[in-house]
Amino acid sequence: MAACASQDTTKSAGFDVSRADRFFVASYRDVAESYIDEVMVDRLALAGLEGLATIDPDISIAVEREKVRIALEGEEAVSFHQPKPNDVNAWAHLTAAAITVARTKSKELEETNTERLYETVFDGVLAELDPFSRYSGRDEARNNRASREGFGGVGIRIDISDEGIRVISVMERTPAEKAGVKAEDLILKIDGVDTRELSQKDAIRRLRGRLRSQVKLDIEREGYNELLPITVTRARIVPQTVRIKKADEVAHITISGFNQNTTLNLRNKIREVSQKVGPDLKGYVLDLRGNPGGLLDQAVAVADLFLTGGRIVSTHGRHPDSEQFFDAEPDDIADGLPIIVLINSNSASASEIVAAALQDSGRAVVIGSNSYGKGTVQNVFRLPNQGELALTWARFHAPSGYALHQRGVLPDICTTGDIDSTDDVLAALRRGTMPIDHDIRSISPDFDDPAAIKLLRDNCPPRRTAASIDLEVAERLLSEPSLYVQALGDVSHATTAQAFSYQMSATAAKSASENDR
Repeated sequence: MAACASQDTTKSAGFDVSRADRFFVASYRDVAESYIDEVMVDRLALAGLEGLATIDPDISIAVEREKVRIALEGEEAVSFHQPKPNDVNAWAHLTAAAITVARTKSKELEETNTERLYETVFDGVLAELDPFSRYSGRDEARNNRASREGFGGVGIRIDISDEGIRVISVMERTPAEKAGVKAEDLILKIDGVDTRELSQKDAIRRLRGRLRSQVKLDIEREGYNELLPITVTRARIVPQTVRIKKADEVAHITISGFNQNTTLNLRNKIREVSQKVGPDLKGYVLDLRGNPGGLLDQAVAVADLFLTGGRIVSTHGRHPDSEQFFDAEPDDIADGLPIIVLINSNSASASEIVAAALQDSGRAVVIGSNSYGKGTVQNVFRLPNQGELALTWARFHAPSGYALHQRGVLPDICTTGDIDSTDDVLAALRRGTMPIDHDIRSISPDFDDPAAIKLLRDNCPPRRTAASIDLEVAERLLSEPSLYVQALGDVSHATTAQAFSYQMSATAAKSASENDR
């Protein structure tokens, strides 16, 4: 690294080379040790340095005669001895030093802040990895952690208008609800600051804060002549990902993502609807359409709510810790009532784990279209700059053994392709062309064979939208027990079919007994 010692580095003030060195050591080591496929560190570093050309096109990187040469407008700015291909520390030192020197020669680089430089380098690094590995800078990482783990806030969803900040909705069991904030309230001031002067980002920043700190809201509410001053004490807020509504004794549950509180919220809402409806409850529709995924442990826990045993999912990668097997514990929160899972081509990752686990166990009928096929697990590493590096480190496999990567989950009941209506689906079910054969659903083509994957996915062409036909078919199956049992399909589902028949009989007997009282 001594090659840059004689260079004039006065222009590089603001870019701390020692901090950059620690940043690149940590990030290169994470990739080298944990990424699912082995990748040489020299490839990562050189690709990252080449990315600097997106800021200043006159910069070029070349490797010649065991030297890494950095040039500007074709004229060499500095050269370094080429380290060994997998020497993490040496390549990290080289990256930080090369940026330091390049900033003394390039006005564009000199004027680029440190975070943007990191992002630019990692645009190049990540091009060497898969599409699901990603780098998040300090601010984006903070938001990512808030979505996963929660943040200090009040618990409202807002929209910016010319009049002020409109409250779209108030989350259940949050400080805002306890303090009396209501949907459609117009917040005119936050701690005395006029909200008409705030952007959405500024408003959110002012509403969030340290746990147990207070924020004063001046609210205009329809029907009141004066402003309502409401003081709210902040608490940890985890975004709500579970919604439930009841229609005709069917509980329709929508899960929009999997964060730290998803399983807890789902468990509470199922218990509430079960107590309210009682023995008249026919079953559950678990709507995972458009669900992009989230935390692996939450996907496992959600599936485990409905299973009494057996494999939920397994993960496999290069790192020893990535070899994991997750099995269900006893107790089914739904007490054996039928479950239907809705998926589409935007159902990905954690939502695919849940769908595959409930399908393979015979616990649920899956309806919709082929899912996304995002069958990889990302491990998130926090970096010295408080950014994050999410690296693909494992692929997950359904209980029956197939890898979900690229092929996705095939539903039992397909509502795409030649299907135009609910009647078409029921007709196919009655003539035996549905559910899709278990042997087809269990095929595990090589993810490097696009033709084989396409052939499999063509059994139920993907659809991005949440079509009404999915819910219509689900409700028909739950209203006709014999159709539900038929939709469960083959011998592998026999135990569940028998359990369902027993559950229906037990429910009827319980209802009759209660009526006798």
